[in-house]
Amino acid sequence: MDSGKRDHGGGLDAAAAQYGGQRGDWLDLSTGINPVAFPLPEIPENAWTALPDEAALSELESAARRFWKVPEGAAVMAVPGASAAIVHIPHLAPAGTVHIPGPTYNEHAASFAQAGWRVSHDAGHATASVHVHPNNPTGQLWQVSDLHGALRVIDESFCDVTPDRTLMDQALTPGTLILKSFGKFWGLAGVRLGFVIGDPALLNQLRAMLGPWAVAGPALTIGADALRAQQWAEGTRNRLHKDALRLDALVTAKGAKLVGGTDLFRLYEVENAAEWQGTLAQHHIWSRIFPYNPHWLRLGLPTPDQWTRIEKAML
Repeated sequence: MDSGKRDHGGGLDAAAAQYGGQRGDWLDLSTGINPVAFPLPEIPENAWTALPDEAALSELESAARRFWKVPEGAAVMAVPGASAAIVHIPHLAPAGTVHIPGPTYNEHAASFAQAGWRVSHDAGHATASVHVHPNNPTGQLWQVSDLHGALRVIDESFCDVTPDRTLMDQALTPGTLILKSFGKFWGLAGVRLGFVIGDPALLNQLRAMLGPWAVAGPALTIGADALRAQQWAEGTRNRLHKDALRLDALVTAKGAKLVGGTDLFRLYEVENAAEWQGTLAQHHIWSRIFPYNPHWLRLGLPTPDQWTRIEKAML
């Protein structure tokens, strides 16, 4: 894993420059974001005009505690996107060796490396570990026995499609931090909201690093409303699962092999991933390929009105 380079999905502007069309002409399947976003609630005017309200922050964090069934004694902290927490977490402990099982997405490795840590795929004598659960892009799920180190990071950014597999009970173990993304499951990546759950002492340090008013007022309102919407969450899980199976049927019929993923994105093995990406791009459909594996193609899910477009591209 190249810990210095941060390779992402997205990049529609570059895709349009190469293959033509305007950004709005493209169907972006390169990310793992729910394409049917949570409906935005009415946002009070003072959420825009005043500094973020402490009471609103407390309400949001309480809603998060209930939604994820956080054990009593573990702390909950809202952050301006999980990525903001990932940048700061390596500074919560003295630099050493961090074990990050790969392949996985590179934000954690890049952040630890920039903070002076040695990043390793071998557990060895690592003093910290990061487990993306389920993993991106493979979808691998981890067990409690896999966790180790004085600092243990469990990234559950994609776990809300499989809530029964959460490792939330580990939030009470000292040195443990569990990350939750809001943008992916609720489809509102632009809100820039995430959560860190776990060791109260570490979260106190993290709060000091981020400073006051880290989460914007509108995000407090949107997040609290979404986390209270249990019926929406259950219906969304059902829809995503059905759509993931539908996508599998389309892609595997063209010779691809399903090798992993979640109900938010699927990972396929193909003969030449770059060729597949180019073919889809001719139809203004953008996909994700990986510099470390020329056979892996990752696809997110389309909105309900875009299935015909994918079907035509697969002909």
